[in-house]
Amino acid sequence: MAKFLTLNTHSWMEDQPEEKLAALVQRILEEDYDVICLQEVNQLQGSSESKEVFSYQPVPGMPRIHQDHYARTLVEQLEQKGRTYHWSWVYNHIGFDRFHEGVAILAKNPLQVEALTLSDMDDPADYRTRKVLLAQTELDGQLVSLASCHFSWWEKGFQGEWARLEARLSKLGTPLLLMGDFNCPFEGPGYREILASSLGLKDSHIEAKESLGQATVEGEIAGWEGNQEAYKIDYAFLSSEWTVEQSSVVFDNLRGPIISDHYGLEVLAHL
Repeated sequence: MAKFLTLNTHSWMEDQPEEKLAALVQRILEEDYDVICLQEVNQLQGSSESKEVFSYQPVPGMPRIHQDHYARTLVEQLEQKGRTYHWSWVYNHIGFDRFHEGVAILAKNPLQVEALTLSDMDDPADYRTRKVLLAQTELDGQLVSLASCHFSWWEKGFQGEWARLEARLSKLGTPLLLMGDFNCPFEGPGYREILASSLGLKDSHIEAKESLGQATVEGEIAGWEGNQEAYKIDYAFLSSEWTVEQSSVVFDNLRGPIISDHYGLEVLAHL
């Protein structure tokens, strides 16, 4: 049995970010996740480079890790509590005019990692630049492939991005786990395209024997200006080899405090 978490962290843009990071650390310690996928994982462009980076698996071509890197800080605090995670990060684009913004994966077991550019453009100054972090690690005694994803909206490039990821994943031949901020509401066109894929993916929240919660964003957030609705846009999609026992929305003020402008998603599954 393995336990997973995905969360768009909103990183250092949150009010009281240190307290919210501490809440994330505490939940990871309590739940003992095997894999964690994070989005909007930031560091200031002008902050100091870190001299020491623990358990980090770099992807060629990425910026150096800085002292204020969100995932580095998270992993360091977990290490101080006796919990070691291997991790990696891929830079997507300049976020909020001042950050190196990207996606990360943390895992208990070592990672083999690569970056895949999903967008038509590959310019960090263009917010439409999207890369996915792909990784392979061992879970339940098997090699599995992971992806930490942060897609564009349907009308701003999702289809092309998904097609590139689908083509890469189709060549892997391992059980798949895709987690992240897909920016596509439940049962919308992007969601339907994912489930219609030749990859044979299933939505953890639909397949689980027990599902808790639904929406992962409510009201207006960055990228959803003017929104007054509650949507599920954060998902875990798994290939057919997985059996999903439970899928729960977390950090929603019911199952954990709110620590981001997104809620998180926690999944319990086995091969």
